[in-house]
Amino acid sequence: MPESKKTPLYDEHVRHGARMVEFSGWMMPVQYSGIVDEHHTVRKAVGVFDISHMGQIHVSGGGARDWLNHLLTNNVERIGKGESQYTFLLNEEGGVIDDLIVYHYDEDAYLLVVNASMTTTDFEWMQAHARAGVELENRSASFAGLAVQGPKSVQLFDLFFGPTVSRPARNEIRLVNHGGKPLYVSSTGYTGENGFEIFFPAEFAAAVWNEILERGAELGIKPCGLGARDTLRLEMCYPLNGSDLSPTRTPLEAGLSIFVDLEKPGFIGREPLLKQRQEGVKERLVPFKMKDKGPPPRAHYAVFKDGARIGEIASGALSPTLNIGIGMAYVPARFARINEEIEIDIRGRRYPAAIEKKPLHR
Repeated sequence: MPESKKTPLYDEHVRHGARMVEFSGWMMPVQYSGIVDEHHTVRKAVGVFDISHMGQIHVSGGGARDWLNHLLTNNVERIGKGESQYTFLLNEEGGVIDDLIVYHYDEDAYLLVVNASMTTTDFEWMQAHARAGVELENRSASFAGLAVQGPKSVQLFDLFFGPTVSRPARNEIRLVNHGGKPLYVSSTGYTGENGFEIFFPAEFAAAVWNEILERGAELGIKPCGLGARDTLRLEMCYPLNGSDLSPTRTPLEAGLSIFVDLEKPGFIGREPLLKQRQEGVKERLVPFKMKDKGPPPRAHYAVFKDGARIGEIASGALSPTLNIGIGMAYVPARFARINEEIEIDIRGRRYPAAIEKKPLHR
């Protein structure tokens, strides 16, 4: 097996006492002070995540916009310079190869931030569908990224950038010169809290990371790992590719049709989705919450209804905010109703749960 890759912040994570694990081919911090503590820090104060492992694919050229519209489900024509949108890369059957964010950062120039595990797959798919007038470049190895999340991220932004730089609006991206460092600053988020992301050349990674921690010290900032990132996103019902999304599941089944413009002609995977919309989906991804405290639900645990197995969990965990087990599962569409009672099989014993409304944390 190939050796796991390290982000430019690997040494900083070790120095801060992180527990490192292999994730999508990368050595990443799963936790520092603890998943629950880091989770509460983001909900109540501010935390910082290393997202340097995520892929950065740059698309440019006069034909970039039209080509991206052919490749992606959302309508790229709707985002002007300095804006972004969430979207999907689909296979010919309408299944999700990857979910990603498109940043229109300059004239005829776009940054695609893709999942770490899918960077090579995405890039090769794009190369296989390349067109004249479009330039593709995988810059993942030369860029680093941080996600600063939490209610006090607003104050931290001002402490870090100073009074002359205004905070980006939701789904906005801008280039900021910060002490001679070119930083792309955006505001998308994956936790349900206020926050911002910074993307920058990898050589500045340690300097930017340490300045964020120094500026945020008075606000109670903590470095956070993948464990807290997962529980935070699950409380908001944000999907995780490879768990809630897969090449055999469509965005319609995942309840994410708002990010699919079926009126836009010609994008890859559109015809199967049109058929699915017309016929109705057979299964849906639904959020659920356990009725009682007990062992947490986990991915692949079976879901039962009236004694019959009807599906399995895609994502599950103990919610630190709600202090009870939560998750998302694919179930037949006829059961995909709020307050529908189900059971989760946990190590041979069935525990009561109920389908809930998104998000699970408000």
